[in-house]
Amino acid sequence: MFYAIMSSKARVDGRLFLAGMPDAAIAAKIFWLAGILKRAHKFCGELIAADRLHVSLFFLGALRAGEDCAICHEHGATLPIPPFEVSFDRTATFGRQPGNRPFVLFGGDGLSQLKSFRQQLGVELGLKRAANRKFEPHVTLLYDQLHAGEYPLGEPIAWTVNNVVLVHSLNGHEHVAKWRLVG
Repeated sequence: MFYAIMSSKARVDGRLFLAGMPDAAIAAKIFWLAGILKRAHKFCGELIAADRLHVSLFFLGALRAGEDCAICHEHGATLPIPPFEVSFDRTATFGRQPGNRPFVLFGGDGLSQLKSFRQQLGVELGLKRAANRKFEPHVTLLYDQLHAGEYPLGEPIAWTVNNVVLVHSLNGHEHVAKWRLVG
C-alpha cells in the first residue's frame, strides 16, 4: 500500500497528487490542439504547458512549507495492473459559475478503463472511499473566464497509460515517484 506521511505546519507549500500522464509526443499533440482551440474560442487564459498535462487520479494533500514527504509503497517500482488505453473525444468548459473555469478534454466510453483503474488503484492505496466519489476523467488545457459548450473532436486524443506518477505541484510539477503498470 502507498501512503504519504505529512506533518501539519501553518503555510501550504504545494500539493501532492497521483496522475496519469501522456508521453511527450501525445502531450505535444494535446498542447498544439489546445492552442488551436484557444484561438477558436477566443480564450485569453494561458495554456497548460505540455509537460504538465495529466489526468488527476487522487489528490493526496497539501505540503507545508519546509516539510518533507515520505512516500512508501510495497510494490517497488511497479503496480500489478496492466497498461490500458484512454481516449478523449470532446472538449468543454467545466463549471457554470463565473470565474476561472477549466477548459478540458474529456470523453465517454474511451475512459471506462481509466475509471475502473482508478477504482482498483483506490483499493490498492487504501482510498476506497475517495475512489467511490464521482470521477470525471479530464485533461485541463487552460483556465479562462469564458465558457465553451461541449464540442466533439474530429479525431480522439488517445494514449496508453503505462504508469502512475506522484506529482508535487508548486511553481511547476516535480515528479516525485513513478510506478510502472505491469500485468
